[in-house]
Amino acid sequence: MDALVLKRVLLWVIMAPADRITKGIILAAGAGTRLSPATLPISKILLPVYDRPMVYYPLSTLIMAGIRDILVITNESDRENFERTLRDGSQFGVRITYEVQYVQRGISDAFIVGERFIDGDPCVLVLGDNIFCGDDMEGIMSEAAKDVSNATVFARWVPDPDRFGVAEFDSEGKVISLEEKPKDPKSNYAVVGLYFYPGDATAKAKTLKLSSRGELEITDLNRLYLDEGSLRVKTMGNLTMWIDAGTFGSLLESAEFVRSTEKRFGIKVLCPEIEALKKGFVSKEEMEAWVASFKENDYYDAITKFMERM
Repeated sequence: MDALVLKRVLLWVIMAPADRITKGIILAAGAGTRLSPATLPISKILLPVYDRPMVYYPLSTLIMAGIRDILVITNESDRENFERTLRDGSQFGVRITYEVQYVQRGISDAFIVGERFIDGDPCVLVLGDNIFCGDDMEGIMSEAAKDVSNATVFARWVPDPDRFGVAEFDSEGKVISLEEKPKDPKSNYAVVGLYFYPGDATAKAKTLKLSSRGELEITDLNRLYLDEGSLRVKTMGNLTMWIDAGTFGSLLESAEFVRSTEKRFGIKVLCPEIEALKKGFVSKEEMEAWVASFKENDYYDAITKFMERM
């Protein structure tokens, strides 16, 4: 990492307000069996979604949320590929470190694998194959990041809730139950792969028992917060696009959505370089040097055009 960038990142982490989440985890350790044989040579989180690897999208989400200290949890065989793709994060003005999940034990296991990184601090977890886009995303994430005493998760209406964790609401819109992939869903609201937790997430994850699927279910972790009255469930409206890009169809849908949106509005969406520039994590001069290290193409041209308009 460049010494100047490292100094700026460390200073920001040291001076970051204690009443705001500053740490984030990207969970990218899955085997990708639903996308086999495409995932035989590489992690699904490194497959391209339009013109960049899938991991760029959750990374952009964390940067948009103001997160600068990031842990990527991957599997053993793909760790080098992730390190080659994301490096140490300094090109985006963040710090990226890596841990390996040697045994696939579910989403909640991320808080056990990442215990040293979390170190008792509140953090946000985003699933590597979840893509979020919308004008209201930055606002709702900022609100969640400031609530360090409660857990905040997000729910979205879906036509096939049996594929996800499902939230049931009462007549006043308060969540009253959570179920993991129910055969008879009590609502059509799926809990999406973006979770904000207070500093006790690791301690709570360690109390969970393996489910019938052999996993530490994220729904079980969320239930612990629900039972103690410290779970906030926010519904995402029509202004927010959410895609779980873990199937062939949704992977293609993701690429088509990104391409059509960028063509329509003339700006890259969920581009970590641009999100870093917006947040002031990197300067124009630093980004110009980064872009200049690659051969010109439409992706880097769009970043250059964005800088020209700044």
